[in-house]
Order: sequence, then C-alpha cells, then structure tokens
Amino acid sequence: MPFERTSLKRRPDLEDQVHRLAGEGWPAFLLHGDITHWEKLFGEFADYQILFHDPAGSVVSVGHTIPFFWDGSPDDLPDRMADLMNRAVEDRRGGREPNALSALAAIVSPDHRRRGLSAEVLRAMRSLARENGLASFVAPVRPTLKAAYPLTPFWRYVRWERSDGSAFDPWLRVHRRLGAEPAKLMPESLAVVGTVAEWEAWTGIAFPESGRYVVPCALQPVVIDRERDLGRYDDPNIWMRHPVR
Repeated sequence: MPFERTSLKRRPDLEDQVHRLAGEGWPAFLLHGDITHWEKLFGEFADYQILFHDPAGSVVSVGHTIPFFWDGSPDDLPDRMADLMNRAVEDRRGGREPNALSALAAIVSPDHRRRGLSAEVLRAMRSLARENGLASFVAPVRPTLKAAYPLTPFWRYVRWERSDGSAFDPWLRVHRRLGAEPAKLMPESLAVVGTVAEWEAWTGIAFPESGRYVVPCALQPVVIDRERDLGRYDDPNIWMRHPVR
C-alpha cells in the first residue's frame, strides 16, 4: 500500500493521530521528561513535522524535526534535548537563520513496523533539510536494543558491532546504512524525575527500597530514593551526522 508524505502544517487535522502515535511509540515514563517547547512543534514548527499516511488518512509514521543554528563542530551540538529545543526557539525569536535540521523522533505505528518505514522517515528528514536549504542534518539517536543491556555502559554499547562490521544496535544500523556517522555522545539527553508513586504508575513496578532498578524500555537503571520520595532516570542518546547531499 502506498503512503503519502505530508506535513502537519498542510494537514493539521491529523494532529490527534500524531499524539496517539506518541502514546503508542514511547514508554510512559519518557512522556514525562524535561524536554521543553515540545508544543511548539504543533504550531510554529508544524512545517517541520513529517507525516506518512495511507489513502484513508490514517497516519502510519511521524518524523519530528526542528531547525537550529549549528557551527558544525561536535562541541556545539547540545548536550540535552531541552538545550536543543531552547536554542531552536531562541534562534527563531531572535531572527537567526537556521543552517541545520535535527531529528527529534521517528515513530512508526505498531501495525507497520519492520517494513522499512523508519528508514523512509529518515530519508524524508534528510530531504526536508535539502528542501529548506539547510546544510546539515543531525539526529540524537536512542538505540532501541540498549534496553536489553541496561547494565552495560552506554559508551561501550554504541561501539558494539556484528561480525560483518555493522552496528550491533538495529536503530544505529539503520542510521549507519544511510551514511550517518557518530558525532557526540549525549549521556544525559533527557531527565525523567518523579515521585516513587509516579514511577510505580509509569512502569507498573513496585520499588520497595532505595536503589538502582532495571525497568522495561529504560536504557540504563532508574535510581530510586525512597527517603526523598524521588526517582530519576537519564536517557542516553548519541548524535549522528547524516550526509545531506
């Protein structure tokens, strides 16, 4: 079945479906991270939100992106997703022309996974950068299989390779097959902080004492402090730089 590419600016009527996909595509705790200005993707940055839908208008995948100014060096890539969003918004408010496009998320409907749509979303993002005259396309990548190895240090995991030399992680492998190269680690790209009760609600797991807990879909342990009634998780990513032309 062919899918049509559009943008949220052209099809604002599909916004509810975009929110639904986010609920299906992310673990509940990640929806409570410290990222800022996310709501602006659905307003002033709506033309940078890529949608693929079927002939009936059902959204099958979403590519969230945002333009920002980047000097081209790894050191200038933001350390946190909140920093990226803040810079993009401040660039627009200050009239500073962006020269780079950053991916934020590529979400595929559960019914359409393992069909190559994630790679198509990345290709569409790269095309969007070209169409807007942006010189660079970068992506803060959350390696999907890392959750199966939560006790392995992130910097070691992203270096793992299969016997053929390709990336061990399937999502990193997709990026590398499209020509992307690692640019910078983001060990604490997103922080999720909540009470113990909130963490138990988000995960369905009881935390009877303070300590480090392995939680489904978390890339590294969640730290629970019952004395302070606090749980914290830092989601690690890695910046990948894609060729634009």
